[in-house]
Amino acid sequence: MNTEKVTARRLSAEEVSELGLQDSIFVSAEMDGLPLDCYASAFLTKPGKNFEGGSFTARTIFGEEIHVLPDNAEERGIWIADKAGEEIEVLQSAGVLLNLALFVPDGNKESLDSLYSAARDAFGAGIVQRWSEETVAVPEVKVDLYEEPARGRKNTNSQNRDRRALDIYPTRVRFLEPSDGWRFIVEPHKEIVDDTPTI
Repeated sequence: MNTEKVTARRLSAEEVSELGLQDSIFVSAEMDGLPLDCYASAFLTKPGKNFEGGSFTARTIFGEEIHVLPDNAEERGIWIADKAGEEIEVLQSAGVLLNLALFVPDGNKESLDSLYSAARDAFGAGIVQRWSEETVAVPEVKVDLYEEPARGRKNTNSQNRDRRALDIYPTRVRFLEPSDGWRFIVEPHKEIVDDTPTI
């Protein structure tokens, strides 16, 4: 297990409530119920002032969500780097796991195997591995994707919509996220016809 010693101090719930989303903190490195006797780098899931009841939620760089009561002496609490603090063991990253969604036109088993082989040749056979594979046929249909305010007024003119993307395949929609306060509207694709008279 690769760890490094970091000088940090434990924060009270009041101090945590002053933190924002950009502030780097350390929380328990526990993963899926696996107890690890060290800490992990993390960030709050929302600004500290937006939590209630002294319970905070942080997401570690490894994707784990940890619920913490900083003032509870029986818990590990939330720590922040501070040269005047004490040494804690922080779990280091071994690398980055990429979850890739690949679209292969007219894809078949041979083309997928070729992609896999090319990736292994580029990065090394021990690096590129298939963790899970979902093969989904993509229908030959296109959609228009709009983004509009989540609490928009009814019967508003469609021209007021903020057009986020055009002419995309429906399977790509599930990999996109709307902006804060906005929602997606998906409609069948309509070709833009320019009826401007020409001479």
